Amino acid sequence: MKDKVSNLIEDLFHGKLRLDESIHPEQAEYQEINRQISDLMQDYKTQLAENEYDALEQLVDLIGQSTSMYVEAAFEKGFRTGGKLIIEVLCKP
Repeated sequence: MKDKVSNLIEDLFHGKLRLDESIHPEQAEYQEINRQISDLMQDYKTQLAENEYDALEQLVDLIGQSTSMYVEAAFEKGFRTGGKLIIEVLCKP
């Protein structure tokens, strides 16, 4: 039986290519920063009135949405730049 070689185009078409699920920052402090964020949010939850905490959660969610949009645009820009670089390398003598 022939081993199936991964085909990026097929994986992309069938929704199997989920780069966002395989991103793991390499900086050592990444996990620590996320732990600090979680701890601070827990502190705010106990210190703030419920409506104030809800407003803070809404702000954090909006920042997350904005960051996701920025990262998506940066990924697209980098991908397009990489493609143009490959074309330039292959087309120039």
